[in-house]
Amino acid sequence: MKLQESNDVDVLLAAIGELDTDDLDQARATRQLAGMLLRLPVQLLKDQSESLQEELISDDELRSAIGAAGLITAGEKNVVLAKLDQDPDVQRAMLSAVSLLPKAELRNSLREDVVGVLERSKGKRVVRAAITALGFIPADGADTFDRLAIYVDDDGLRDAAVKTLLTIPREQQNPETCERLVKGLVRYAEDMPPANRTSDKFVDAMQLVDQLMANLPSAMARQFRDRLSEITVRVVRIRTVEEEMRYDVPYFAVEAGKSVQVVLENHDLMPHNLVITAPDSLKEVAMLGLQVGPDKGWKGLPYVPESAKVLHASEMVAPDRQARLTFTAPTQPGEYPYVCTFPQHWYRMYGVMVVVEDLDRWLKDPVEPANPIGSNRSFVQAWSVDDLKPDMESQLRGRSTEIGKRLFAEASCAGCHKMAGEGGVIGPDLTGIMERWKGDKVGVLREVLEPSHKVDAKYVMQRILTVDGRTVTGVLVEENDDVVKLLTNPESEEPTVVAQDDIEAMVPSSVSMMPKALMDQYTKDEIFELLAYLFQE
Repeated sequence: MKLQESNDVDVLLAAIGELDTDDLDQARATRQLAGMLLRLPVQLLKDQSESLQEELISDDELRSAIGAAGLITAGEKNVVLAKLDQDPDVQRAMLSAVSLLPKAELRNSLREDVVGVLERSKGKRVVRAAITALGFIPADGADTFDRLAIYVDDDGLRDAAVKTLLTIPREQQNPETCERLVKGLVRYAEDMPPANRTSDKFVDAMQLVDQLMANLPSAMARQFRDRLSEITVRVVRIRTVEEEMRYDVPYFAVEAGKSVQVVLENHDLMPHNLVITAPDSLKEVAMLGLQVGPDKGWKGLPYVPESAKVLHASEMVAPDRQARLTFTAPTQPGEYPYVCTFPQHWYRMYGVMVVVEDLDRWLKDPVEPANPIGSNRSFVQAWSVDDLKPDMESQLRGRSTEIGKRLFAEASCAGCHKMAGEGGVIGPDLTGIMERWKGDKVGVLREVLEPSHKVDAKYVMQRILTVDGRTVTGVLVEENDDVVKLLTNPESEEPTVVAQDDIEAMVPSSVSMMPKALMDQYTKDEIFELLAYLFQE
């Protein structure tokens, strides 16, 4: 911005303009830049309204949506609405903009406009976009549920409607509408040719049926479940959350002795797997997987140990890929943890498969399982720099080094970072960080809360795809004409060596290995305890 004597908005828009949004990685980068743009001060966005209006009429759909999102954030929604009826492309831009807006209040403010487009539009492309947009608007979920139920019978709109209906909390689902939807979707499943019953659209529809049956009387739900069991297995879809090193499903239930399929979708930039373990075995399996490393383990899978406590395991799933695990649930009811056994991921990336005798009875009154690693923490707040910066100086005084050190270990920071001679080596040594950062406490806070804001070149994660299909991820230690050496594991004494001839591709990650949202389970007071520990001389 300084070099070009320009402003934040135009510099970001210029960077976005250089990217090819038809390319998956570049489209992801575009969304990241859009996130930066939409977090700028409202007045700055307002001052650059003309630049945002130029983006709004761009031929590129994503850039057009970013222009709409910028104008809406700037409080100039009317500029967008004025063009809606004149230009179908602007309609789609406004609808796509909903998913880009970071604040729920702003998304909620668009609900009436989105519903208006849905009611007025005849073209399926716009209707589909409106249905999708409602999935990002939490307000009036009960109305959204009833409003979109009719589209489940439309072959061209069913998949969009199903995805949005899956976002509506159970307490906002009308039981009468649930019964009507279940009847229709069970018939849809029975009419589906067997060869098409593994598609993502079908899996989503079956997930919705499974969710809706919790609102039906148990006897009725059992009848529908029995009909489905004759043609398909119960499917549970679990997604990874980008940059947060966690699954989006903390627990799910299955019926003892019945068939189930778990679909793992990886939306992160790092590879992940899913290993189902015997009760109370999560940490043991994860530690044994660490010893196996990227070489072939149980059933030839990396980071999965040969152990009787491993019940089922997926392959290591590359970014933007998925894997399916189909198996018969244990006959013994209980709480069976699942975990990613990639090094150090088990601290945060885990959940529980609850095996019950009667699934429909459990779904009527579900009981949350115990945390499998003994943590009693829950979500506190999605912290931002602005939340903490005003209190920085006053809140850092009088803190305890011992408390900060304990939190440093509990938050898994010590697994990758050294502090005062203790800890891992896969991330930067944090000893004396204030000297290196020239006393910039706010800058250090930003690195803690937004670890991908600036990644030191020495600690960029490299992802290697080998010619035989293996994925090896780690920090680059050495590269020459013959080999590449990666530190794949914070606890390894020696790097993993990959021959250059075995490498199909090596791609650096733009995302830090440290997950974002790491502090979201900690109070403001605890965060300042941790910061005071880092800032010690």
